[in-house]
Amino acid sequence: MTPIALPPVSYDATAHRPSWAELPAGLRAAVTARLGAPVSVVKVAGAGFTRGFAALVAGADGRRVFVKAASLTEQRHLVDWYAREAAVLDRLPAGLPVPRPRWTVSAAGWYALGLDAIDGRTPTLPWARADLDATLAGYAEVAAALADPPPELVALGLPRLADLAREDILWWCEVAAGREPAPDLPPGARRRLPDLVALESRLPGYAARGGLAHGDLRLDNVLVDPAGRAWFCDWNWLCHGPAWFDLVSLLITAHASGLDADALFAGHPATAGAPTDALDVTLAALSGYLLTSAASGPTDASPHLRAHQRWSGEQALGWLAARQGWDLAA
Repeated sequence: MTPIALPPVSYDATAHRPSWAELPAGLRAAVTARLGAPVSVVKVAGAGFTRGFAALVAGADGRRVFVKAASLTEQRHLVDWYAREAAVLDRLPAGLPVPRPRWTVSAAGWYALGLDAIDGRTPTLPWARADLDATLAGYAEVAAALADPPPELVALGLPRLADLAREDILWWCEVAAGREPAPDLPPGARRRLPDLVALESRLPGYAARGGLAHGDLRLDNVLVDPAGRAWFCDWNWLCHGPAWFDLVSLLITAHASGLDADALFAGHPATAGAPTDALDVTLAALSGYLLTSAASGPTDASPHLRAHQRWSGEQALGWLAARQGWDLAA
């Protein structure tokens, strides 16, 4: 059994967000008007890695909505993400376990998105098996629905994973060429750099297959409701690509939880038709992306982002090493 490894900060405590009181009065008034009742409770989300406002907002009459908001000038990239997420959620096939958009509003130089309030919690690490089973079952449902996506969703002009992972800008390739900040690696990992380059170089060709992928499937983008159903959030990175890529990114934390992530991957419906080395190729690419991102210096996102990227990259690389029989410390 793999030893359990926990992240430096719990996934439900990584966010650094403004409070309700710190939002402009005009925006608070606009959100209150959309809610239709005076605001009585605001629970700011602890999960996530951006500085955007995100909170469950409840009215005195019991009405609830989940609100994301960002400044149109200082956080324009977040505004674009939230607007893209609203468009995606509005077009996802009916019946999927995803929050649906209720409204958007611009006021006082800010943009806000109101979503269905999901009565759920972020899973904790190490994974409780019931939570992981629910998440894997829910993602099987999502992956099946996105294997042949509706035309109105495709019409949004979604990015392609194959373009985001082009062979000329792959992460280990960049490290080997000296163009990417080199992460601090144990000696055994440095000696495996040619193997890592060879593995990740297959991703662009593999990523051109499949329907649509969530693109950012992590534990902190999942909520498990009181009935034990998993819901999937944060859809601004939806892209053309294979569902098994999502599955690998999710199962990194299962490996870190000491579970048999190999078996979980192999037994999931989303892996049907995947190349035999899809898991190794994706682990190589994800470890390169995460570790080079962690080494790239300060960020204006969450202060915990780089540490989490480092931890996640180490888990991905460790999982790959275990599968390949590499001794990273030697």
